[in-house]
Amino acid sequence: LSHVALRHGTNQATKAQAAQGVLGIASGIFGGSTGGALLSEFGAFAAGGVLLRYSRTAESQADVMGTQVLYDSGYDPRAMAQFFEKLEAETKGQNPPEFLSDHPNPEHRLERVEGEIDKLGGVPRNAKRDSAEFETIKREVLALPVVKKLTPGAAGAAKAPVPPSGNFAAYQAKAYTLKYPDNWKKYADNDANNVSFAPEGGVVDDGTGHAALAYGLIVSVSQATGDPNDWEALNNATERAIHELQKSNPNMKITRQPERVRLNGQPGLATYLSNDSPLGGQETDWMITALRSEGLVSFVCVAPQAAYGKYDKTFNAILDGVRFEK
Repeated sequence: LSHVALRHGTNQATKAQAAQGVLGIASGIFGGSTGGALLSEFGAFAAGGVLLRYSRTAESQADVMGTQVLYDSGYDPRAMAQFFEKLEAETKGQNPPEFLSDHPNPEHRLERVEGEIDKLGGVPRNAKRDSAEFETIKREVLALPVVKKLTPGAAGAAKAPVPPSGNFAAYQAKAYTLKYPDNWKKYADNDANNVSFAPEGGVVDDGTGHAALAYGLIVSVSQATGDPNDWEALNNATERAIHELQKSNPNMKITRQPERVRLNGQPGLATYLSNDSPLGGQETDWMITALRSEGLVSFVCVAPQAAYGKYDKTFNAILDGVRFEK
């Protein structure tokens, strides 16, 4: 309700339309998703920069307004803080770093809610909590049969995307520029450094109602420090990035150890990984990393193992065209 009142959705839609025309994937796939875990970076390489999302600032504003609405309505606003406590407990060890998430970490949201309650003068007297009607509905919901989840790819085999075009379009971020097939769609994140590129049909339902990138490229900039020309610093930053990915992708494995490469003339590491594909079976994830003053820049090329060979030439062409800002 706070997102609607604060017009966050229309604000995001306006930005997206101005930047890239009509967004090809409806934000309704996720709706008002709660928690960064739902959109964990590279979680089956899903939606890290693929879908239209609220910014962390928008989420914080909505948290504050939600607390105010509960207070003004006579409800105990601590319940909102308790919700985030539960969220934190249930996702402990699973959340990506906050800078990789579209939502603030639960513990930070908890602090914000509690701070707003203090500003309002504390919990209102005789604050309302759960109602009898709510408890009745809760019992009815708990009695409903559990719906069997679809396995990835069970919703019907997705048609293979159209082959990548030989013509390329340019994309410029703050830290780098690159070229991508002009028949792929671009899904830029709020800070313009994190972005995904996918062909029509490259983003699919993973079988649980969530969108996942099955074919394409994800580029992200994560926090890391060190000399861009220091191989050891690059290796350490890359190891940390892969470790974070494996937290939310337990079946992800390194299939070929990092190899030294040059990316736009500077040190880079190329690592091959395998992971569960949202289409079923396994996918190949080719991860190329470079250390910059902005942080660790990661390029992750994604395709099902059986089809990866058809995209290898395109992925190499994209990476050959990467240029870093000086």
